[in-house]
Amino acid sequence: MKGLIICCLLVSVINLNFLPAGIAEHSVSAALDGSPARINDSLPAILTGNRADLFKNNLENEAKLKFAAHRLPADKKEWEVYREQLKRQLMEKAGIGAIDHKLPLQVVETGVLQMKGYQIKNIAYQSRPGIYVTANLYVPEGKGVFPGVILMMGHSNNGRFYDNYQSVGHSLALNGYVCLAVDPWGAGERTTNHGKHEYHGGVLGASLLNIGQTLLGRQVMDNMRGVDLLSALPYVDANRIGATGASGGGNQTMWLTALDERIKAGMPVVSVGSFESYVMSSNCVCETLPDGLTVSEEAAVLALVAPRAIKMCNHKKESNRAFFPAEMIRSYNNALPVFAMYGAEKNITYELFDLPHGYMKEDREAALGWFDLHLKGIGDGSVKKEIPFELVPEEKLMTYALGKRDPGFVGTAVFCKNEGLALRAAFLKNKRFDPARKKTELRETLRIEAFPALEKAFQYGKTEGWDKLALQTADKKLIPILHKAPVNRSQEYVIITHPFGKRHIAESALNDLQKKGMGIVIAELSGTGETLSARENLNAKNMIYHIQSRSALWLGKTQIGEWVKDLNTVVGYVSTAYQAKRIALDGSGETALASLFLSALEGKGDELVLRDAPVSYLFDNRESVDFYSMAIHLPGFLKWGDVSLAAALSGKNIAMINPLTMSGRPLTSGQLQEYKTEFATISAACGQTGKTTFQ
Repeated sequence: MKGLIICCLLVSVINLNFLPAGIAEHSVSAALDGSPARINDSLPAILTGNRADLFKNNLENEAKLKFAAHRLPADKKEWEVYREQLKRQLMEKAGIGAIDHKLPLQVVETGVLQMKGYQIKNIAYQSRPGIYVTANLYVPEGKGVFPGVILMMGHSNNGRFYDNYQSVGHSLALNGYVCLAVDPWGAGERTTNHGKHEYHGGVLGASLLNIGQTLLGRQVMDNMRGVDLLSALPYVDANRIGATGASGGGNQTMWLTALDERIKAGMPVVSVGSFESYVMSSNCVCETLPDGLTVSEEAAVLALVAPRAIKMCNHKKESNRAFFPAEMIRSYNNALPVFAMYGAEKNITYELFDLPHGYMKEDREAALGWFDLHLKGIGDGSVKKEIPFELVPEEKLMTYALGKRDPGFVGTAVFCKNEGLALRAAFLKNKRFDPARKKTELRETLRIEAFPALEKAFQYGKTEGWDKLALQTADKKLIPILHKAPVNRSQEYVIITHPFGKRHIAESALNDLQKKGMGIVIAELSGTGETLSARENLNAKNMIYHIQSRSALWLGKTQIGEWVKDLNTVVGYVSTAYQAKRIALDGSGETALASLFLSALEGKGDELVLRDAPVSYLFDNRESVDFYSMAIHLPGFLKWGDVSLAAALSGKNIAMINPLTMSGRPLTSGQLQEYKTEFATISAACGQTGKTTFQ
């Protein structure tokens, strides 16, 4: 009975003062849709001002250690065994499954533009069943047979039509190359709404993680099918195919050249650096390999190309640290010995230009010389002067007339929803679960290898009745907490967390809890509140926790998994330091799920209150996909199960206050009833008696 009273009190008193349009007043995520948040300035700061960026420094130091530890075999036989293992690991981490190279390409040609000395064909081709890639095919005049080059795009507003990118196609065609210029997954003509630009990364691109996919992997698979297309053309020599691209397209170039041995020569532009330099840099999810630094370093990816050819062009005026020439040179130097094993030292090289980020004329001329040497067998690989050309208006290069794309065209939103529905259907067919096995799998999904011990608790005195502390953990985190003892000696505590820190917890709610006699602990989990990295911007729509979450993935972690570990430390401290008899966990949004996952794994928390949390990881709505931050996404979570399974494994009584969809939409009465049934059914299938209520 006592536990039920605690739960009811929590349900009634917490009010997170956000007022986003169309969302209940206690919604957690007003800041995500641009609405102003009401800030609680009454709570004291804990850590000293003018401090170092703790979150950033910790992850960067860890990345440095990983870089230093990764070594490539110095023996050729050892390397060849290692390279096959490495290739399998990289493809697995990228979510690159079996590719059906025999699947009909079903090329759709919608227009041909005659240029002086070449044609441009507007096409689309089938990458996997029902999924099409929009592209342009630049074809020189003459019978051929010509070498082919696949051109991959970076982050332009209009995909392959951007001046810098279409320029590569024109230049290659004028020099006797068939160029296939493809739109990246989710960009160009492959956005949700045809002709309307959207950033294909951010929360939208990260949504692929939940179904066991990555944006990087989807792009590589599309590009491999692009190589299938080039190889199938009667006027292209399938044994002479190259690859190039800049920025995100250069990243694709590196991966495609490394993983597809049909590419004889690659030239990534303003993109090659090091895995280490991706950590805490501003890069896209399309350039993120989950667990990448646990497997190897970027030098190993370059080494996979040996003895084929690759040339990196980086720019001295680059603004992104991940693409600095110095980072590229580190990876180049570490990959060079592998090329030397094959007597192919000249097949890996680089060139630096005094230019800003982009695919410029100097890069194009370098590409012409490089491809002439390795695809035509002429010249010495040095730059070749470009033939002048004219750019083409965007509308003339489009595969589909503006707004008239095939209505069945599949983009990220439709793909995530369809794949998620299939995974959930398989999950819901289970009549029984092995709780021990599912807990192990959940721990692996969260990337939790161990729960770090508490090393020290720093006491910073008291301000306005709040004890100020910081908990230092064995994994070198500092977790700020505020504490107020219960007034009635009941030793009943509530631990409150919020994804944006303590300033987003209403003062009135805390006052009400004190009147009820509850002990209160407010914990700011790593990367939130006072430990938020200066690299993050809570006001940037669809980029919340973008840098922190993406960096954690590189290091074999997840942001929400780290929060689970932090919360475990806090619960342990409250239990011992304050002799708490009962502890309720009260979290909002993403940190609500951290509470749930901790309870599922370790049985922590006597009751759980989950506010504004999703009832399922199923993708449901493109327009409000940015409601939750990037921290919420978990690689392969829907392959493991869903929120209902985590609730069942907890075995505790759970109150879900204002339950939402994965895009933050309130549940309809029909949906609410379906999820009530699902949570009860899955709990029974786990042999648990805990009950989840929805309010």
